[in-house]
Amino acid sequence: MSVKVIIRRIIPEHRAADLVPMLRELRAMATLQPGYISGETLRRIDKPDEFLVISTWKSRQDWDRWAKSQERTEIQGKIDTVLGGKTEFGIFQYGLAE
Repeated sequence: MSVKVIIRRIIPEHRAADLVPMLRELRAMATLQPGYISGETLRRIDKPDEFLVISTWKSRQDWDRWAKSQERTEIQGKIDTVLGGKTEFGIFQYGLAE
C-alpha cells in the first residue's frame, strides 16, 4: 500500500539561498529511487518561511530504504545543520486502511 511522507520545514528567508540547492538535489535524487511515485513542495501563504514537502511512495519499505540511505542522510545532515535542528517527518497511509 502506498504511503505519503510529510516533511515540514521552517526556512528563514536569510537561509533560503543556502538551502534551496540542497533541497533541489535531495528532490532530484528522490525521484530516482525505487518506489518513488510523486512529490510536491508547498509554501505556506500566511507564513512564507514554512514549507511542506509531500511525497508518495509505493511502500513504507521504499521510503525507509531511501530515508536511511547514505546519500540522503548526508544531504539531510547538511540541511539540518543550516536550519539548526533535526527535520521531522511523518509517514501516512490512506484513512482507515489496515
